[in-house]
Amino acid sequence: MRSDSASPAPDEQNTALLKDFATLSAFGATPGGGVDRQAATAADGEQRAWLHDWLIGHGFEVHYDAVGNQFGLFTITPGAPYVLSGSHLDSQPLGGRYDGAYGVLAAAHAAHRAVERWRSSGASPRYNVAVVNWFNEEGSRFKPSMMGSAVFTGKLPAETALATTDPAGTSVRAALREIGTIGDHAGPELAAYAEIHIEQGRELENAGTTIGLVGSTWAARKYQVIVRGEQSHTGSTIMADRRDALFGASLLVVAVRELAERAAAVPLHTSVSEMYVEPNSPVVVAREVRMHVDLRSPDEAFLDDAAQELAESVSGIEERAAVDIEVVQTHGWGVAPFPKAGVDLAAEAADELGLRHRTMMTIAGHDSVNMKDVTPAVMLFVPSADGISHNEGEFTPDHDICAGTDLLTEVLHRLMSGALESRP
Repeated sequence: MRSDSASPAPDEQNTALLKDFATLSAFGATPGGGVDRQAATAADGEQRAWLHDWLIGHGFEVHYDAVGNQFGLFTITPGAPYVLSGSHLDSQPLGGRYDGAYGVLAAAHAAHRAVERWRSSGASPRYNVAVVNWFNEEGSRFKPSMMGSAVFTGKLPAETALATTDPAGTSVRAALREIGTIGDHAGPELAAYAEIHIEQGRELENAGTTIGLVGSTWAARKYQVIVRGEQSHTGSTIMADRRDALFGASLLVVAVRELAERAAAVPLHTSVSEMYVEPNSPVVVAREVRMHVDLRSPDEAFLDDAAQELAESVSGIEERAAVDIEVVQTHGWGVAPFPKAGVDLAAEAADELGLRHRTMMTIAGHDSVNMKDVTPAVMLFVPSADGISHNEGEFTPDHDICAGTDLLTEVLHRLMSGALESRP
């Protein structure tokens, strides 16, 4: 259900939150009610400028690192590390308003609220707080996804990221320079990381639960596939002589889908999510198809078996379509836990706020998946109506947006106090 008519009226802080979310949603707005602001496009530059001004106006210092990650630092205790919180503002083409953007805005508001709480108490926290807008989490214009956090955590060299080009040949370096958000800041020294995000699924909504506490990740394997055939005439070339790359690609698309259909005991999500055809003429048999294949499962061994099964199907497709197929794994991660201490801390905070919660896995990748490997990380979800995501119809009710931000505020305040250090 998309109605939040039964929710209580928001307080002054949450009224400001919802007003800012409406402002943010106007950048790159689409007629279908979503947004289109892929990484380092003009719309992305506009929303980054707005966030810069918001952070400066609320007392943060704003810095950019070499790959365009945008940091807002608030220093209360000089010399102390920072509790970092955020997500990403970039979107998919014709994407939703909530994916990523909610997490950045919630982090900004929650960090500001936490600072005000410390100020009003007269005490100084053990750690400072910072907000981050990660560059190119979506991976739609530039691959791979979660690029900015991958560079920050040392999983991807900065120069490799900067040299990456989009389909039009524009490099990350050139695109960031165009919107003026490339710098030389190293990023803050971290004490912990917290991220809130829409679930992008239906588990919370189906259970009538407000908060998801992410305990671990699904595993993922992503592949770049090139199917090579031979260009020829669609009319005159006899069928026996054709080496149709698009036919071979189509067989592979079906094989990828059938992997999921045969999976019974263990969930398996499979997709072919991107395709480029050359020469893409109505009267030419395709000579080459480049495509992106995505496999995900909560069982890493099962995922590896599925990947092996897909690999073994390639030779049969090559023979049937008279094509050559190259498969290269470009990206992936395993089933991995988030620190239990962070899950417990968030659960206790949710209980104190009277918010129903459940521990769950994240199927989608998020920047927290990278961050948990270098610092204690907490990942929180709020519901997604009907599980819709990467779609203009994406929606989360206002009362869930507000509840999630209230919880993130409490989590940040506790992390700033050093509460994780006393936990096993």
